[in-house]
Amino acid sequence: MVRTRFAPSPTGYLHLGGARTALFSWAYARKHGGKFILRIEDTDRERSTEVSTQAILDAMDWLGLDYDEGPFYQMKRLARYAEIAEQLVRDGKAYYCYASRDELEAMREAQRARGEKPRYDGRWRPENARGRTPPAGVEPVIRFRNPEEGEVVMDDLVKGTVIVANTELDDLVIVRADGVPTYNFGVVVDDLDMDITHVIRGDDHVNNTPRQINIFKALGAALPKFAHVPMILGADGERLSKRHGAVSVMQYFDDGYLPEAMLNYLARLGWSHGDDEVFSKEQMVEWFELDHISRSAARFDPQKLLWLNAHYLKASDDARLADLARPFLDKDGCDLSRGPALGPIAGLLKERVSTIGELADAAVYFYRRLHPSAELRAQHYTAESLAALGTLAGTLKGAEWNKAAISAAMKAAAEAHGLKMPKVAMPLRVMVTGSSQTPSIDAILELLGRDETLQRMKEELSQAAG
Repeated sequence: MVRTRFAPSPTGYLHLGGARTALFSWAYARKHGGKFILRIEDTDRERSTEVSTQAILDAMDWLGLDYDEGPFYQMKRLARYAEIAEQLVRDGKAYYCYASRDELEAMREAQRARGEKPRYDGRWRPENARGRTPPAGVEPVIRFRNPEEGEVVMDDLVKGTVIVANTELDDLVIVRADGVPTYNFGVVVDDLDMDITHVIRGDDHVNNTPRQINIFKALGAALPKFAHVPMILGADGERLSKRHGAVSVMQYFDDGYLPEAMLNYLARLGWSHGDDEVFSKEQMVEWFELDHISRSAARFDPQKLLWLNAHYLKASDDARLADLARPFLDKDGCDLSRGPALGPIAGLLKERVSTIGELADAAVYFYRRLHPSAELRAQHYTAESLAALGTLAGTLKGAEWNKAAISAAMKAAAEAHGLKMPKVAMPLRVMVTGSSQTPSIDAILELLGRDETLQRMKEELSQAAG
């Protein structure tokens, strides 16, 4: 059975690159009827936080990347890492190293001075330390005894064959003096214990993989298959960062993006299915294969993401959009209990916006009076238009309250005063909404309601007359 995993470190929020890795791992497991495991690699005790852990869990939940097992936490598995490390020591494939930090730095400085690549020189390998007494009071680390000959061959499912000579690798620390495993060791033990068959991760881990392969072999374990996904770049070709608009995945939630738009966009960052641009999560699972992942770095385009989000907004159910917009309006001080139903408003506005945040901003005037600026009043309030609006207010008091009747009353008022329709519609829009950019004004008035519409018209006409 295919078993994949996503193993973030809770030292920050989940960003786009991590979310894409999670998506690819999830999709591959779902495609092949396998299992998707979530593992939290929290061994960086100085930087790992519960806040970051929760942010990762929240992002996974928002994106709908459900996991079959986990989350597992490495800091709860220290005894298991110690057990495997001691096994390697007993088998002569790892050893205790007592070199101090200052001693190691002096060693590296001497190597640099000789023009050599800085690397551990094996001074505490058993054959080199024979007869030496470990220094008193020093808690040793455990180092893996890397093979000195041969090479590591990795048949990567994305990058192809990667070969690294063992002479390029030194004896890495696998357990620190405090008993906490290092990344490369903890990953191997976890992947082994969790029966991971496919390791799908960013290609910033390519240099770690040969080390991990050697540990797998030292344990006599079968290797998982590796797939290293190219990184995501900004539009300028530089590594993706905040200046490119890349932030925590949950920031996109806060800004009013839809999870299906984010998933669709992340899937197209380095993976493709022909020329298809818009597809559901279910379609992606049906189509997903690792050999469709590009070997080239993907480029993040925030405008493309925004376009996709607008597409999904237009296709979304009005009631769902209302539920999503409600917290934005609450935060903006709007009392939704005293205004029209939000669902029809969402249906009216969704064609004109790209995010839930924009939808909520566009809906504010339904729940809170927004007064037009002096500039808008000066531009659109003329003596002729105000007279026509006074006539319209009188007509609307007794008219049926629907879009067709409102539109007919507006036309009658314009004709009565010898004006073209825009000379009535635009000042009415400004008067009622405080803006000159809205959907059709008759549709707005229908939703706003008779009493609120007439009250706003009365106040503005009174102010203009005074």
